[in-house]
Amino acid sequence: MEKLTQKEEEVMQALWQLKKAFVKEIVPQLSGSNHYNTVSTIVRKLEEKGYVAYEAFGKTHRYYPVIDKEVYRNTINKSVTIDFFINYWIIT
Repeated sequence: MEKLTQKEEEVMQALWQLKKAFVKEIVPQLSGSNHYNTVSTIVRKLEEKGYVAYEAFGKTHRYYPVIDKEVYRNTINKSVTIDFFINYWIIT
C-alpha cells in the first residue's frame, strides 16, 4: 500500500466520512478551492490504485472507499516509522 498525496488523502477523508458519494458531493467537503474536474481526476486515480470503487448510475459514478481508514493509517504509520529508523541507522 503506497502513501497517498495530500490531496488524495483529503479526498479519502471525505469518502470515509460520507461512506458513498458522487464527485459533486465530495467537492464541498474539501478545503480550499477545488474544481470538479480536478477532484474527479483524483478520485479516478484512487480507483486505479485500488483505494476506492464505484457503482455506476448511467454515466455517473458513486464512489466508496475499499480501504478501511484504520488499515491505511496503521500501514502508513508503520512504513514511516520503519523508514525513519532505517534512515537513522544508515546516517549515524
